[in-house]
Amino acid sequence: MTDPTPHLFWITSRAAGSVALVLTSLSVSLGLVMAIRLKLRSRGPELRALHEVLALTGLTAVAVHGISLIGDHYLHPSLVDIAVPFASHYRTWWTSAGIVAGWSLAALGLSYYARGRIGAARWRALHRLSSVAWGLGIAHSLGEGTDAGQIWFVAALVVVAAPALLLLGFRTVRSVQLDAASASAGAAAVADAPEP
Repeated sequence: MTDPTPHLFWITSRAAGSVALVLTSLSVSLGLVMAIRLKLRSRGPELRALHEVLALTGLTAVAVHGISLIGDHYLHPSLVDIAVPFASHYRTWWTSAGIVAGWSLAALGLSYYARGRIGAARWRALHRLSSVAWGLGIAHSLGEGTDAGQIWFVAALVVVAAPALLLLGFRTVRSVQLDAASASAGAAAVADAPEP
């Protein structure tokens, strides 16, 4: 039997990265379901709690993914290499995409606990960027992931990412339609207003 000890940190990082991908994808999907309000209002508190659990465990997996690389005997990254974008010389762009995604997901996810200070409307607008951060994480997975070229990985990625992408597309189209309807209603109200 092969001794896994020399590769333990790499295996841990690889597994944590895969878990992070699944959990953040589920969290983004659930967040979009709640934002779109797909006739689940009676389940709001339960969905919010599940969204929070998925987000926090996803962030934990992201942290384990990065921190465990410090012990990797092949890359030998420093703390700066795994925490600061463009510091690592290993696949710099893809590594940086992962670092920016990780920090962004952490900041945007944890901003939930400061929404009282931020303001609900401003927090919601800010939180919409979570999908962008998640997309950077997907790009990192496809560009740098050890398994990115494997059929099983691509299939698993499609399974967890497709729902989020479809919901994101639906929300975008719906937002554009609502904005257009609002602008049209506003223009009609101005046209119907009596002249002074």
